Amino acid sequence: MEGRQGSTGVLLTPVERITQSILFIRAQKVMLDADLAALYGVDTRVLVQAVTRNGDRFPPDFMFQLTKQEFDDLRSQLVTSSWGGRRYPPYAFTEQGVSMLSSVLRSKRAVLVNIEIMRAFVQLRRMLTSHADLARKLAALETKYDAQFKAVFEAIRELMAPAEGETKRPIGFVAPSENK
Repeated sequence: MEGRQGSTGVLLTPVERITQSILFIRAQKVMLDADLAALYGVDTRVLVQAVTRNGDRFPPDFMFQLTKQEFDDLRSQLVTSSWGGRRYPPYAFTEQGVSMLSSVLRSKRAVLVNIEIMRAFVQLRRMLTSHADLARKLAALETKYDAQFKAVFEAIRELMAPAEGETKRPIGFVAPSENK
């Protein structure tokens, strides 16, 4: 799968690859430092170093480090570790943190990749909104049809109930009485 070319002719990362790197951690959409470093074409160590040198640009709502438990859970979900022998849990960057990265990495590639990442976040947000709209419409239909089916079931029960004064005749085989 090939990516689009930017105005500079650089082959950009496909949105699908980026959206696969977006995870939900602590109820936030984030990207991990190793995935971002791969997209930007730098070592993870270089990315983390640039971030720590500019710590004031990355408040907790822009970036946080996973706890050991979160890191262990993530590794077990992914089955094979793409982080190899990391000594520390990865950093997770929110959409705002990813946006800030292009300013601290200061490369043309970082800017171009950031544009694609922002597009991926927007696409993901649209999909989530679309799914929420679909869920609301489905709930409305269920409510509407539940009420309609309730009326149908009530009508069927009325048809099944015997009319007043009507006697029911037994259905099926009736054995002859031995006293006759």
